[in-house]
Amino acid sequence: MREESEQFRSAIARFDAANAEDPDGEELVYAQRMSEWLEKFAPGASESLRLAARSQHIRRWEIPRNRYPMDRAGYHRWRNELAAFHAKTAGEILRGVGYDDATVGRVQSLLKKERLKEDPEAQLLEDVICLVFLEHYLPEFAAKHEEEKVIGILRKTWRKMSERGHDVAMKLPLDTESRILVEEALRPGAGGESKAAGPPKT
Repeated sequence: MREESEQFRSAIARFDAANAEDPDGEELVYAQRMSEWLEKFAPGASESLRLAARSQHIRRWEIPRNRYPMDRAGYHRWRNELAAFHAKTAGEILRGVGYDDATVGRVQSLLKKERLKEDPEAQLLEDVICLVFLEHYLPEFAAKHEEEKVIGILRKTWRKMSERGHDVAMKLPLDTESRILVEEALRPGAGGESKAAGPPKT
């Protein structure tokens, strides 16, 4: 059991308190799942990465998707503004509990997914995001969308992951329908590309 600093415990408590205000009650559970998966996937993860995982969607409900056009451009604008919002919100909390500028900047960089393919920790975070989606949110997402769209999303999700992430994902205890969808998505030439959406929890 690793020893936690007072700063870390305070930051996690404040992240959780902020997410506990979600009217739908979803974001606190999501944050806890992110931490749980990071601990399984990378038990030696740095403090900055652990902070980023816990604040990945902090107060996400304040910037709803329907505030933007329901097309590809609107989706990307929403995602970019969300990333900046999460980084700003997490940064304020981290400074409030005494973290230095270097740590705050590192967490914010991870939340904004800067240098995704060049930064090993950014890739670790992306793998965890995708694993949380596959394990906890794929069935609900698939039930709400046409199969072709879900397959396209799964193909995009797979491309974001590392080889190790792929290996872990293939061992997930998915339900039968989810397993079939993943296998179809990985079949060469299967599925289409979604124009207006992405995994709801990435």
